[in-house]
Amino acid sequence: MNQTRLPNGVQVLTERIPGVRSAAIGVWVRQGSAHEPVDLMGASHLLEHLVFKGTENRTARQIALALESLGGSLDAFTSREHTSFQARVLDEHLPLALDVLADLVLSPLLRDEDLELEREVVLEEIATVLDTPDDLVFDLHGSRLWGTHPYGNNILGTRETVSSIPGDVLRDLHRTRYTGQNLVLAAAGQVQHAEVVDQVERLFGGCPAGEPVPSLPDIPAGVAGEELEAKPTSQTHLVFGRAIPGHSDPRRFPLALLSSALGGGMSSRLFQRVREELGLAYSVFTFQSYYSKAGISGVYVGTRPSTAEKAVAVVREELDYVAQNGMASEELEQIKQQVKGQIMLSLESTGARLYRLAAFSLHGEPFATLDELLGKIDAVTEKQVSDIAAEFFSSDRQFLLRLGPAGDLPPEPELT
Repeated sequence: MNQTRLPNGVQVLTERIPGVRSAAIGVWVRQGSAHEPVDLMGASHLLEHLVFKGTENRTARQIALALESLGGSLDAFTSREHTSFQARVLDEHLPLALDVLADLVLSPLLRDEDLELEREVVLEEIATVLDTPDDLVFDLHGSRLWGTHPYGNNILGTRETVSSIPGDVLRDLHRTRYTGQNLVLAAAGQVQHAEVVDQVERLFGGCPAGEPVPSLPDIPAGVAGEELEAKPTSQTHLVFGRAIPGHSDPRRFPLALLSSALGGGMSSRLFQRVREELGLAYSVFTFQSYYSKAGISGVYVGTRPSTAEKAVAVVREELDYVAQNGMASEELEQIKQQVKGQIMLSLESTGARLYRLAAFSLHGEPFATLDELLGKIDAVTEKQVSDIAAEFFSSDRQFLLRLGPAGDLPPEPELT
């Protein structure tokens, strides 16, 4: 990994991967849904959409054709703490990809007439989520779990906020946040660091340094308990979850191993118990997300309303077993091998290497080689796993959201 910081604060990171003929490039802006006031929820995501409607140098169609016509790709996303624009191209087209990304990030027109059209697109995106309960349940769970903390903000916003955000707010957001101290540019693949830095200096060197994005408030005490969000669906969608330490906390390594053992694949405890032994669900898995101040670890199950109570009971039983017993040494070693294999296989992709590379800068962490990362996984002990399991996985410390039909719930079943 090579890293350079420009005088205006833009951070440039590259990783050369011999043997590939492509490059993955991305620009991350330290601005996401967690930085928004409630009445402007969805502004970061709406701005991400709007920059594609035209820049000082390209029309919307020219933006779409610039890389796609060469076999490349161009995409963007908004998260809780960042907005990202990425491209993947053949190595010979890297200069053009950087030029397109700079154009999008620094020179969008942000016209009111384009905003009115793009609002409708985002409202359709929101409608899609509202009609997709296995997506909607995660948004609803997050809003309940985080309460008034801005991590509970909906990334897409709501129909009400998206319909009312004025163009001046988006233009001001771009002016104050799309600045040097809030930009991270990363490239992975067949790239040369010095060449990338030269191009970035030419394209981004004139960007004002600006002010760093404000830090987020500390996380309040976590919530536990259960809520039902009534919706006439064919399944009841269940999400268990609780707050865990943030990305920089070393406890994320035993947490990741525990999550994988519980629901990280076909051999996991929950898959074997819930799906294979009891036939209660088609989809059951664990998930984890990490942010700067905290993270979330949880379980998802989709099951018919008539079997929802039994599914809840089984998940709680498995969570409590892990909380009380941790993992035996044989299982821990097997899970370590599984997680290490998944990491190594995922990093065959230049895109995955790109995200990993940017994450070190975005989270303020020192770069770790793959061998160092695998070493941290190997170093996790049975006691660390037991302590983490007892602290974070007990079922009485989870917040459960049910999304599905309302009505009288059947009595708690006895497990066999």
